[in-house]
Parts: sequence; structure tokens; C-alpha cells
Amino acid sequence: MSFFKTIFSKAFGKHVGILFIAGCLIILFTFIGLKIYTRHGKGFEAPDFTGLTEQQFKHLIEKNDLRYAIIDSIYVDEEPPGIVIEQTPEPGSMVKKNRNIFFTINSWAPEKVQMPDVIDYSIRNARVMLESFGLKVGQLIYVPSEYTNLVLGQHYKGKPIEAGTPLERGAVIDLIVGKGLSNQTTAVPDLIGLYFNEAKEISQNLSLNIGAQIYDTTVVTKEDTLNAFVWKQRPDESSDRQLRLGASIDIWLTTDSSFIMPDSALSDTIDTEFQEEIDIDSQVSEDTEEEEKFF
Repeated sequence: MSFFKTIFSKAFGKHVGILFIAGCLIILFTFIGLKIYTRHGKGFEAPDFTGLTEQQFKHLIEKNDLRYAIIDSIYVDEEPPGIVIEQTPEPGSMVKKNRNIFFTINSWAPEKVQMPDVIDYSIRNARVMLESFGLKVGQLIYVPSEYTNLVLGQHYKGKPIEAGTPLERGAVIDLIVGKGLSNQTTAVPDLIGLYFNEAKEISQNLSLNIGAQIYDTTVVTKEDTLNAFVWKQRPDESSDRQLRLGASIDIWLTTDSSFIMPDSALSDTIDTEFQEEIDIDSQVSEDTEEEEKFF
């Protein structure tokens, strides 16, 4: 009985009340302290640092009371060296003062790779291996050989290059290829409407090279160059036209799709416009006749 008397006594209830109020005050002050410490509601959008060099974004970092760290660098040939390629958090994300912004920048020098040994490989396998090392296939130079389409040598800037030689990623390698002991030929492919890389790959698959690359006035920027497609080639595609292995095809490139609009589509467009003019003239004539009848 004494236990229940203690629980329901005024003194016990008073102490429980004091503990409850004290607990509530502790929780309240904890939340207030956390709000002040984390600057709750004081966030702002992270600036966009993409494309800026370290000297350029330092001022923006200091202005916004932020901190930064460069955590990685990659090499992108199309971008200026030293600029920000990626940032974390992303632009527009909510951040607070003293937040660390992590940057990935474009390195000042291309990454180095080792030249693989593609001799005695087929052209297709040699291309796959070179691309896996970050290298590009340049010209296919055909020479008489008992083996057809077999890589007999690898050249860089006109000189033979040994396997294991360090090169910049993206370097262009020319291949010396056997063409057999006969004057073997291949059909001319149809390259119209293809992007340059597509036209080059198809040509090389047929043991041909891309020769002159002529861009028209629609191609101004680097982006235009990437989006340009073939609208004319020489020699043109023909069912009975043949070229010797290693021969070149000259191509003309543009970004204007009207260059390759089919004649039928162009004719339909002209006919549609002509028919619309006839319909308008007929309507005008009918309106004129009605006015004359009215008067």
C-alpha cells in the first residue's frame, strides 16, 4: 500500500511535473541550438562554376562564403584546359555557408596511353584494339602482299611506331595493310546523309579512305562540325562502280537538310504550293463573281 501512496502523493506528482517541464525545455533548447548552428532557412542556390578556371571561380567561392576542393581531372579535347567540367553539388542545389564544393577540372595535358601492337591483326580487330586504348585510326595505306586486309605496319605522323610507345590519348595511327597480289577492288558505298564518323567507319570497313572533307558555309562552330552530314561524294555511289583497295572518297558536308531532300519530296512541296495558289485564285474569282451579281 505504501508504494501506491507514494505514486499518488503530491510530492511525487510535483517531481514528475518538474522532470517533464525540464525535458521539454531541454528538447526546445536543443532544436533552437541546432537551428542556429545549421543556419536553418539560410540556404541559397549553388552557383554554376562550369567553364570557369580556378582563378575565375575563387572570387565566386569567397563571395558566397563557400569552400572548394578539386577532386579529379579528366581530359576533354573539345574543352579549354583548366576549366570546371563537373561540380558537386550541382548548380542550383541548395547549399549553406562554408559548404564544400567539389570540382572535376579539364586537365592541362592529354592522358598518356601506350601504343598497342596491332600488326598481324585484321583491320576490324586493329580498329577495335586502337579505340580501346583511346587512339584513332587514320589512313589505310595498302601495299602488295599475299595477305588481304591484314595489318602489316603501324605508323604515327608518317613514321613507324613500336608497341609500348607512350602517346597522347586521341592520337591518330595510320595502318599499313596488305591488299593481296591482285588488283582487288571494292564497291563505292553510299555515304549521303551520314555524319563524318559514320562515313569514315563504313569506308574503312570496305578498305577505303576518306579523302578531302569540304564544309559549306553552314558549318561555322565546332558543334556544327559534329552535326554536319555528307550531302555529296566523289566518286558517287553506283552499282557498277569499283575502287581499288585504299582509294579515297572526297566528301562535302553541310548542316542544311534541304541539300539531301528527295526530288519527289521537293516536287510535292512545289505542287502543294502551286495548288494553294490556284485555290486562292479560284476563291478570289468566285468572290468577284458574287460581288458582280450583287451589284
